[in-house]
Amino acid sequence: MRPFNYIASTSPADAVAANAGNPAPHYLGGGTNLIDLMKEDVERPETLIEVASLDRKEVERTASGGLRLGAMLSNTETANHPDVRRDYPLLTMTMLAAATEQIRNMATNGGNLLQRTRCPYFYETSMPCNKREPGSGCGAINGMNALHAIFGWSESCVATNPSDMNIALAAIGATVEVLQPNGNSRRIPFADFHRLPGDEPQRDNNLAPGELIVGIELDPPKFSDNYYYLKIRERSSYAFALVSVAAGMQLEGGRITAAGLAMGGVSHKPWKLTAAEEYLVGKAPETATFEAAAEIAMRDARPLEENEYKIEMGRRAVVRALQQALDRTA
Repeated sequence: MRPFNYIASTSPADAVAANAGNPAPHYLGGGTNLIDLMKEDVERPETLIEVASLDRKEVERTASGGLRLGAMLSNTETANHPDVRRDYPLLTMTMLAAATEQIRNMATNGGNLLQRTRCPYFYETSMPCNKREPGSGCGAINGMNALHAIFGWSESCVATNPSDMNIALAAIGATVEVLQPNGNSRRIPFADFHRLPGDEPQRDNNLAPGELIVGIELDPPKFSDNYYYLKIRERSSYAFALVSVAAGMQLEGGRITAAGLAMGGVSHKPWKLTAAEEYLVGKAPETATFEAAAEIAMRDARPLEENEYKIEMGRRAVVRALQQALDRTA
């Protein structure tokens, strides 16, 4: 690990002020991803600004009837908060499927949004990777790419977003609140927070330099009765998704009145299944409906040489997640 300066901030304003003029600012929350990347010499910050001790650790009710999650609250504290468990059980289920209990105890909500890909070409500094070193090429696109994207990838990058929490937030609907270096607040709809790689795969999200995540505001709850998170992985603990599906439905009078669907393990950003959601609304919650929605969900998939299996896996995962969501009240 390379030497770095360490600054313990006392407030969010203090933290963003400490980053003024820093071309590559790094905020340190739980450190469960950043410290690993520093050990692998992938990230090389000159200065770390500690924010985990800041007071953004609350869960508050919003005026719209949703919840606001403090960015410095741990994943464990968030998942087990009684209001989250009651109103957003899909988020709880998803967060508890991530990593291990020890990591969830350390990882912060803000940091979870900023997780970087687990692509092995990104971690291996001797290999080309446009995300790590822009212009060097993408080793995965014609290499070992069984774990990589089938949606939204570009010739520059085929990596996937690794976060479970992000998939639930995409299905539920949320807004990210950030503090800007000038002291003003900015709100970013969750669907616009992460980026597809395009020709700038080094940019995972749309944060401006120096901005600090201070909160996540959840949309009013809709899926507290019918929900499920299906995570397909190579082992049952401490493994990232090959394919995952967060599914939520609101049912009334034998029909689906609202649906939330998102996939993980398939794209550079949480993959929101908007067309499949729209198809489900007004339909009867039955196997034929779920199968048709799954076909819609997977119709734009573009597999790489080694990951065509994700198309059929994704199709079946959507059907299973929706069926499991329905079975909670069937």
